[in-house]
Amino acid sequence: MKNKLPSTLADIVEALRREQVVAYPTEAVFGLGCDPDSEAAVSDLLTIKQRAWTKGLILVAANYQQLLPYINDTQLTVAQRERVFARWPGPVTWVMPARPETPRWLTGQFTTLAVRVTAFAPVKQLCLAFGKPLVSTSANLSGEPPGRSAAEVRRQLGNDFPVMDLEVGGRLNPSEIRDALTGELIRHG
Repeated sequence: MKNKLPSTLADIVEALRREQVVAYPTEAVFGLGCDPDSEAAVSDLLTIKQRAWTKGLILVAANYQQLLPYINDTQLTVAQRERVFARWPGPVTWVMPARPETPRWLTGQFTTLAVRVTAFAPVKQLCLAFGKPLVSTSANLSGEPPGRSAAEVRRQLGNDFPVMDLEVGGRLNPSEIRDALTGELIRHG
């Protein structure tokens, strides 16, 4: 049976503009994402994931400029910025100081925000078409493995869920997470 649900780039962007949560392929697994500026969309995402808002979220972007409304770039030294840019674009997430006006639904209990500039073409195209970064967390229900295909995502989240029908990038592990100020490794990738 042919899927008649949102699956193209245009369909997924339209779903994001309607403040829906969507699934899209990343370097390793499918990501669950939404408009980071929509408290309702982020709330829906957290409900789906059964995740506490206090943990904070990751934003994935097409380029560094898309992250500037959310991070306090002025708190990074030239050397810290160079360390970050040496690993971007790519599958490294950096925890950076957040701007004071960055919504708590993104930062959680922290004054920082985890951000990544992707080199993976489908995510980059999605962020460019949407015009801003996306919330990015693995597309799975609590206790289930992350989906590595559109079919696995639909099995967990339902056939009505908007899923971008493309392949993941082939990495085995999710992104590495590091502290941008110290360089400290937070999560292996």
